Amino acid sequence: MARDPVKIAAVVVALAVGLLLAISLFPLLLAVGRTALVPSDWAALRFTLVQALWSTTVSCLGGAVLARALHRQRFWGRDTMIRLLSAPFLLPTLAAVMGLLMVFGRSGAVNSAFAAAGLTPISIYGLGGVVLAHVFLNMPLATRIVLQGWNDIPAERLRLAQNLGLCARAQFTLIEWPMLRAALPSAFSAICLICLGSFAVALTLGGGPKASTLELALYQSLRFAFDLDRAAVLALMQIGVGLGMVVLAALLWRPLGFGAGLDRNLIALPITRGAYVLDAAIIGVASLFLLVPMLAVVALGFLHIFQMPMGFWSALGRSVFIAVLAGGLATSGGLALAWARAKGAGVWTELAAMAPLCTSSLALGTGMFIALRPHIAPASMAIPLAVFFGAALTLPFIFRILLQPCRDIAAGYSRLTTEIGLSPLSEVMLVLAPRLSRPLGFCMGLSAAMAMGDFGVIALFGSADQATLPILIAQLMGSYQTNAAAAVTLWLALMSFALLGLFDMWGAKHAAT
Repeated sequence: MARDPVKIAAVVVALAVGLLLAISLFPLLLAVGRTALVPSDWAALRFTLVQALWSTTVSCLGGAVLARALHRQRFWGRDTMIRLLSAPFLLPTLAAVMGLLMVFGRSGAVNSAFAAAGLTPISIYGLGGVVLAHVFLNMPLATRIVLQGWNDIPAERLRLAQNLGLCARAQFTLIEWPMLRAALPSAFSAICLICLGSFAVALTLGGGPKASTLELALYQSLRFAFDLDRAAVLALMQIGVGLGMVVLAALLWRPLGFGAGLDRNLIALPITRGAYVLDAAIIGVASLFLLVPMLAVVALGFLHIFQMPMGFWSALGRSVFIAVLAGGLATSGGLALAWARAKGAGVWTELAAMAPLCTSSLALGTGMFIALRPHIAPASMAIPLAVFFGAALTLPFIFRILLQPCRDIAAGYSRLTTEIGLSPLSEVMLVLAPRLSRPLGFCMGLSAAMAMGDFGVIALFGSADQATLPILIAQLMGSYQTNAAAAVTLWLALMSFALLGLFDMWGAKHAAT
């Protein structure tokens, strides 16, 4: 192992992740028993679980229905529509909230229409608003996961079912339901973890003490009441809930088990006119729900795109700096762990990569805040910690994206590289890097885009002169500067997608042909 630089890098990454988690968790554990939880804390736990359960269930059911409609239909622009419908998942949380407020808020398009019709307006705040925002953000992820499951069903199975004259119920029972039982637990666990740690949504749409999550409660305990012990216990509860979700996902996971097909593309199978109309209605309603809020932000933000508030350019530079560094760390760390695992390293590589999945930036940041406060001003570490936490929290996604390509390359080239005597470093440079350029570019762009919209660490550590774009948007929304908030939101969304697109194009350009 000492001669393999990739395995050495994997060990370094694993130790760094372990050290980051240990420094953050140790102060939290010390707080156990030093404070008693009050009824509002248990209410926050209940609301966290309830909103996550509702958000995840609706996202997964909606995603499954939309994925089935998209799978059964073939039409011009279908691939482009699928990409556009995936955009909300990559959209920074505050950008999504801003769009939803413009459509469903007190002065939004929906309530304006209700008022014109003499109907009672709806409120986007509270449980309903939190669930609505989470469904908007996460239903595209469920759709892509389930759609991939439908695409993985061998086309021969579906054609055989058609030739045998199986009714729609029999096809669903024998073919589609086994796929859903394998795909939905993965979607459910991933989305539930996202909803459990969604701080920005609860902060902006929670609507008061009755709609407070654990993360919002610990933020208030730390920033306003400065009750460190209570904040620590709430952070532990948040981590415990996430860990429980990870364990449950492992218990529910099951392989697909369809076997291999002939890799033939499925041509659209004949369906009834009623099914065609239903699919068209589902795709149309989902498109309106997912695209209209984004278009609303673009429309209002574009009108004021050059009317930048004070501090915008420094916030933009700070956000890009954090995003690029966090993306680089996450991608290089994920590559080291994935390649080491593909080359036969132990299960410790997966544990190191997936460990941050059960926590959140705010929960870990609370422990780090308590640990650093006696020794150093926490605000002075805001930017470095935003980079490290941003990298750590995107590491599980990067690892999973790169693991299978690394395994394929190791299986296809390891014997050849051994026979010709390539060193481990030469193997990485000559064999691995050219063939992973495309997924590496995508991973770099994805992690940078996710770090660009992160809200937790800077909100916890940052001072007034360390605002990032998400912090600036929250400040503008809090002072009812809607036009300026929309403009900054548009810039945040554009920069996030620009980072994703630029790094993705770089990977495609350098991909081996």
